Amino acid sequence: MRVLVADAFEPSGLDALADAGCEVVYRPQAKDQALVDQVAAVAPDVLIVRSTKVPAAVLAAAPLKLVVRAGAGYNTIDVAAASRLGIYVSNCPGKNSIAVAELAFALIAALDRRVADNVADLRAGVWNKAEYGKARGLYGRTLGLIGLGGIGSAMVPRAHAFGMPVVAWSRSLTDQRASELGVTRVGSPAEVARACDVVSVHLALNGHTRGLLNADFFAQLRDGAYFINTSRGEVIDEAALAAAVRDKGVRAGLDVFADEPAGGRGEFHPAIVDLPGVYGTHHIGASTQQAQLAIADEAVRIVRVFAQTGTVPNVVNLARATPATCTVVIRHLDRPGVLAAALDVISRAGLNVQEMENVVFEGGEAAVARINVEGSLRPSLVSAIRGHDSVLDVQVIDATPA
Repeated sequence: MRVLVADAFEPSGLDALADAGCEVVYRPQAKDQALVDQVAAVAPDVLIVRSTKVPAAVLAAAPLKLVVRAGAGYNTIDVAAASRLGIYVSNCPGKNSIAVAELAFALIAALDRRVADNVADLRAGVWNKAEYGKARGLYGRTLGLIGLGGIGSAMVPRAHAFGMPVVAWSRSLTDQRASELGVTRVGSPAEVARACDVVSVHLALNGHTRGLLNADFFAQLRDGAYFINTSRGEVIDEAALAAAVRDKGVRAGLDVFADEPAGGRGEFHPAIVDLPGVYGTHHIGASTQQAQLAIADEAVRIVRVFAQTGTVPNVVNLARATPATCTVVIRHLDRPGVLAAALDVISRAGLNVQEMENVVFEGGEAAVARINVEGSLRPSLVSAIRGHDSVLDVQVIDATPA
């Protein structure tokens, strides 16, 4: 299996891919048209990227089978185009959770103690203990979490270690899960904003979250609150945040921005970082050696499992539901041609197979096939399938909701 790695990747991961029998091509600088050209020239089965964008032109440049995002999100990949082309998209969730949580807390503490301003004044030859000796302190302050996946969950024990109670909102958060984590569940991001001294955002970027934290949200923030975003820049309305910084004394720690440069270096000067009380880092949340080693190991595991079994761990673009309206369950003797005959009956009737599996019983004498079909299986078709010498029984189960 040929693997093109088009981003910075741990040497241990490259070695592990080679040990797994892969032909590895390492092109960490390939971006934009250069990446299209590399995919066309190398014709890889698998493409591994980290922050490199993978648009439709890259996906169409060669018969790719799998794109692995060596990270938690996958918004840099045109997943819709991959789905149209039958290309799996996978990612490495949870492997950078601790690293991002560590940076989020570093930003919280830095805002409270105004660490960056302290450093800047010292470097400029200014001693101003009178100004910088006014920190509020974090003990007893309420931390609000928006998003409670792997990273958000990693924030909870760190908050408790600082003596900070936690309130949280997530679409998937249940009362039971909130109780297990020791947090208070609230019903909306606005409720988080109203209840907290510090808000930290841990959302994936998708159609539901893009621009979710808008002017209405920032209007609910307490005056002087701290706001941390280490998720994606596009989940917030940056202009609304800037207004909250100017008008309400909000302090912001931002590791992510909209329209960031694609590579590791470049010109970039978002206006919000010029505001007093805004600290910015360079989208480095996952950039610890520990996290990158864990992510490389997971990416290698995904490729190895795919090469050995044809299945893809952590796949993100398989349909959650299909148009299938019934399931045909066929118990049969495990002999050549049985399923081919059944599928021929279904095909000649103009019905579309959505999914199917065939499970063999112990001993290898018999098997059961489950075929999900879009359309109605008439009694005559069931009889035609049942008429095969090696078919033991046929059952049709209605798959439409009651």
